[in-house]
Amino acid sequence: MNTELRLHGRINDSIEYYATAAGKRLLHHHFYQISEQQLRLFSPGNELTLSNDGIKQVGNGGTFCEYMFGVDQPLADLTKGGILNRLTLHGASYNEDGRLELGKQNSNQSSYSQLFFEGHAVFNYAFFVDGISGSNHPQKQEQILRLLGRRLKRLPHLNQRDDSELATELLKVLPEQATLYLVRLINIRNKRYQQQFQKLYYQHRQIPDEQFSELQVLANDLGIDRYQQERIRVDVMYRHRDNYRIIDEYRRTLIQCYRQGYLEPEQHAQLTRLKTLSVRNKIPSPLFLTLDDQLKIPARQLADEPEYMSTTRQILQKIFQPYRSGSGVDSIDMEQLLFAKQQAQRNRDHGFEQLLLETGKECDEAIRDGAPLSLLENFSYIITFFDRYDSSLNMLSQMAFMENFRLTDKILRSLLGNQQAFNSLSRNLFGRLFFDDILGNGYLGRFGRRKLDCLERGLNETSAGQLTLEELENRLKQLDAEERLYNTVLHNAKERIRNRYSRYETDSEQQQLFNELSDELLVRGIISDLLDPGLFRNVIHDIKKEAIYLHSLLPEIISSQDRHLREDFLSNSGLDRFYVEELEREYFTHNQIDLDHLSRLRSESA
Repeated sequence: MNTELRLHGRINDSIEYYATAAGKRLLHHHFYQISEQQLRLFSPGNELTLSNDGIKQVGNGGTFCEYMFGVDQPLADLTKGGILNRLTLHGASYNEDGRLELGKQNSNQSSYSQLFFEGHAVFNYAFFVDGISGSNHPQKQEQILRLLGRRLKRLPHLNQRDDSELATELLKVLPEQATLYLVRLINIRNKRYQQQFQKLYYQHRQIPDEQFSELQVLANDLGIDRYQQERIRVDVMYRHRDNYRIIDEYRRTLIQCYRQGYLEPEQHAQLTRLKTLSVRNKIPSPLFLTLDDQLKIPARQLADEPEYMSTTRQILQKIFQPYRSGSGVDSIDMEQLLFAKQQAQRNRDHGFEQLLLETGKECDEAIRDGAPLSLLENFSYIITFFDRYDSSLNMLSQMAFMENFRLTDKILRSLLGNQQAFNSLSRNLFGRLFFDDILGNGYLGRFGRRKLDCLERGLNETSAGQLTLEELENRLKQLDAEERLYNTVLHNAKERIRNRYSRYETDSEQQQLFNELSDELLVRGIISDLLDPGLFRNVIHDIKKEAIYLHSLLPEIISSQDRHLREDFLSNSGLDRFYVEELEREYFTHNQIDLDHLSRLRSESA
């Protein structure tokens, strides 16, 4: 039987606390002292004090919290499976060999701002244990680490747990005579910002500018600095149900590569697939960039430097020769650099960006030592085109892979300006850099392909004065409307077939289904006239192909491991590859087949 003492209160307008003392014995004493200035919990040799200035701890124990996504983690935690939480013990530190050492320091003191900066932005726990064995402080901490360490670092959904449930969970592994003192601290201001951002993000996925401005006003009123705002936003975005599964799969693949020390081609294909899928699912790119920065994976070491890297190195050296006739970076050089950047991104080669950083640093040092400013102008010329490249690729990828992409006049003007800038270097360079590359992506769906074709023709016609940007915008919006209607009809047709056991094999059955869907969509205001029969026929055709794949081809592919049959279907069926892969995942889950087998099937087919 467990007994508990629970206290709840506020230290000030920013900090709220829940204090729990719990043990297994019927007869044990809880010691606390509370006043307007502070809360003090204590037992022989241990003390935890909350005051207006911060938190002070003496004795054993320490703090723990849930890791926020994207924060710096020790590599030992980042690369181990199942590590979800951060644990710090008084006197504990890592030596030069990366091994944990427990020293004699038995106290710690920090301000609340420091606690919520180094730990979680909203929830943090402090604790100590009375009745733990050990003749000195390091021995007691070692005992706590042995008993609680693994469980504390791996407890899922820590922030959603009730304190009584958490205390009961930890008491299971503590000695019979032990009493656990646990304090949960909540930053009220950060929590309010977190809840408001979560509400807006879950509602919109891409928060409208006006509402984001209101969110910024709230953050200013609450006194939340930009770093904490960013931490909270990234963590909320990661935990969205449509995001974390993809992000975690990406992280697992990166960790596997990090452990082996290099990137295999099939792993590269898997990471590329997940990044492309993230664009379709509107997953913010910073979630991936954070992991890329934390786990930089080199490609397999080659005897010779890749040609695109040696070319880049040679061209960049030209900007340090400002006095020679014809020196500097010309249009041909710039075109080579752009394709080198494209190749480096395909290969996930971080050496390319590192080379740019080194060149920029070398420029700064040369100018400091008296080199002319034309040196900086040459380097800025390169960086400007690289920024145009990143901007164009981001906008075109979103348009190609993301449903309901918010196309604006500003985006079209930006793309038109970038097209003119790239094509001034070389004929149709914009098309060769972007359209050829994205159109060759196997994950590009039929509507994404149509939108890209329409955009490419439209930009060329606009440049020639044959089309206005407004007319091009209307063309693309019409395609977007067609895509939304197709997906709506497909979803509703499948729901009606699944839930009402409707048939769709014969002409009469299809006509009945057509009439029902048309009436339903008219009533809901999704369409204003009779449903397009051609669109309906395409939907039924795709549903039939999906059924053939799930009931005939996929079981055969799994049993025979015929990856060529799978790839042949994906290439020739016309179905969206992302959609088919989601069907595969549901099939594997429903039939309790190991998802690792599906990952291998995809990677080896790529």
